[in-house]
Amino acid sequence: MRERVPDDVVEDILGQLPVKSLTRFRCVSKSCDSIITDPTFITKHLKLNLNQSESLISTNTHSGYLLYTTKVKNSSPSSKHLCTVVCNNDSTLTQISRFEIPSLFEKYSIVGFCNGLFCLASRDNDLNHIIYLWNPSIRMFKKLLATDKDTTSVIGLAYNSQNNDFKILRLVSFSVGQEAEAQIYSLSTDSWRKVVISMESLRGYEPNFGTIVQIHPPCIFLNGALHTVAFTIRHRFILSFDVNDESFREIMLPPNHLDGVPVNFAQLAVFKGSLAVFVFVHGRRGILCHIWVMEEYGVAESWTRKYMVPMNWVWEGYFFGCTDNGELLIKNATGPVSIDPESPNQNILAIEDADWMGFTANSMESLILLDGGK
Repeated sequence: MRERVPDDVVEDILGQLPVKSLTRFRCVSKSCDSIITDPTFITKHLKLNLNQSESLISTNTHSGYLLYTTKVKNSSPSSKHLCTVVCNNDSTLTQISRFEIPSLFEKYSIVGFCNGLFCLASRDNDLNHIIYLWNPSIRMFKKLLATDKDTTSVIGLAYNSQNNDFKILRLVSFSVGQEAEAQIYSLSTDSWRKVVISMESLRGYEPNFGTIVQIHPPCIFLNGALHTVAFTIRHRFILSFDVNDESFREIMLPPNHLDGVPVNFAQLAVFKGSLAVFVFVHGRRGILCHIWVMEEYGVAESWTRKYMVPMNWVWEGYFFGCTDNGELLIKNATGPVSIDPESPNQNILAIEDADWMGFTANSMESLILLDGGK
């Protein structure tokens, strides 16, 4: 009789397998299922995948991954899919995954994604306190209930590498005169806690400076922190939240970036690894996009206007950020396109008509939520 393979050897072997294979191997035996669903194994598998993803980035075999959601034409009932395509170096796209989005998420939109996990929220006043974490690769989701309903909120998702935890930041603004509030969710503890954001804590006491009365999406993750634009009655700035120590700080916006121009809308994004502000203004022949880049993170004096990019009409909500090489991802009358600010050439993306797009350098699948998000 052959000797039984030790559990630690089995675990090492399983740790090298993709998520799709692991979900099948859960049916092989109770011991395999026990290993695969163990939180320690899930963490180990995630870290291994992260390391492998970083190695693939260094090989420069492609230009990253484009993610998008699209409605399936002629389907009854109507359905939406989440697709991931690899951006080849010859500007072609190759689909690597396609997942049907549960009908439960019909009134929800993706507000963040990180390491195979997606965060969904709704702008509907009756639903905006409900947030979902969704792992499409294992077809599991987790419903989270925030404490406040009928409020204006901005939501961000981030991964805390120091303690291997996923965190959600929900920034809630109330009526004038009441300070904005931060609600922080930790997946490791499956709990929410509240933090009041005061201007005094950000920059010290300044008479008549005002409280934060409005927060503007999106909430982007960069340098271990989530960033969004916040407003007081007299001031606007970038509010950053450090995921590791859970501290807030103020980052100044580019001076005079909105002055003297007929602004259509402005949005925070990441441009070639740097914090950036994209200001879309009305021009004689369409839209002109001013790209302001913070060349040294956290240093207000390093804001530089790098480009002014002409383009056809683009609506607020249809600028989706940038690729790693700095191409703007937008949706215009042509459909989904990428625009190179250096040229500026417009490249029509060979994908279905997307209603949401995102870009990542290290797309990966994970087992997060397989243990119920414990």
